[in-house]
Amino acid sequence: MPELPDLELYRHALTHRLQGQVLTRVRVGSPFLLRTWEPSLSAVEGRLIAGFERLGKRLVWVLADDLFLVLHLMLAGRLKWSARPPAKVGGKVLLAVFETAAGAVSLLEAGSRKRAALHVVAGRDALAEHDPGGLEPLDLDLPAFAARLRSENHTLKRSLTDPRLFAGIGNAYSDEILWHAQLSPLQTTARLDEVQVARLHTAVQSVLQEATARLQRELGDGFPEPAAVTAFRPEFATHGKFGQPCPRCAGLIERIRYADTETNYCPRCQTGGRPLADRGLSTLLKQDWPRTAEELEALRRGEL
Repeated sequence: MPELPDLELYRHALTHRLQGQVLTRVRVGSPFLLRTWEPSLSAVEGRLIAGFERLGKRLVWVLADDLFLVLHLMLAGRLKWSARPPAKVGGKVLLAVFETAAGAVSLLEAGSRKRAALHVVAGRDALAEHDPGGLEPLDLDLPAFAARLRSENHTLKRSLTDPRLFAGIGNAYSDEILWHAQLSPLQTTARLDEVQVARLHTAVQSVLQEATARLQRELGDGFPEPAAVTAFRPEFATHGKFGQPCPRCAGLIERIRYADTETNYCPRCQTGGRPLADRGLSTLLKQDWPRTAEELEALRRGEL
């Protein structure tokens, strides 16, 4: 799922190309995409595009006359820019096209499970109903961050990725943040001391700011290609790096899996050398589950 740095990249690229343009036509090729019926989709056609905003992980098209398009890309949704709109909309991937005189934005979603959502909204009050309530992490000083973090007692992984607590942080960047902070993803917020909270706040700020700035430098004035908006980046220390050396200690990156997602972490740097219980493998091994990072690495190599 695109997270804060990628969504800011989209917002910047869309603003650069389309602010001040007229949204001439919107074509939807999937019956699952549009989730509202009043106002109608035709109501946004012919409206001036006043700008773009980000509401958590949602991209908001701000249109004239207090109308808004709220687009949630979910896991696999991506945007593509073209000088000319595609002739046909629909099929397995192309869900919608937003057309202007300057060019067209296509909404793509790979895979059979179509989760992307589009809402047409009238008025700021109605737009606020789409806000899950998470605070923008880059706008928080340490006291505000600590207060929100401790407002509910969850694991750090869950708290960082909860859209009701913090906006725009997902599976990938939470892994990177926790690695930089040298904290376990399963440590609970209630058990953090003041030094750990400060370290986590610093990691949130630095990871998200540096990622956003780096992506913007790499892109320049271009538009993000769909394949480039990914949760698996070469510069990442942990996310997607299972079995690879940790950049800090050279120990192997491990993972714990939940349903369709996984958390990557370094046992030596983040959990005091103790492997976290992977739901599948630890259940299979039971009492033989490794007690140290060294034993787990040996198990992965087939030495135990």
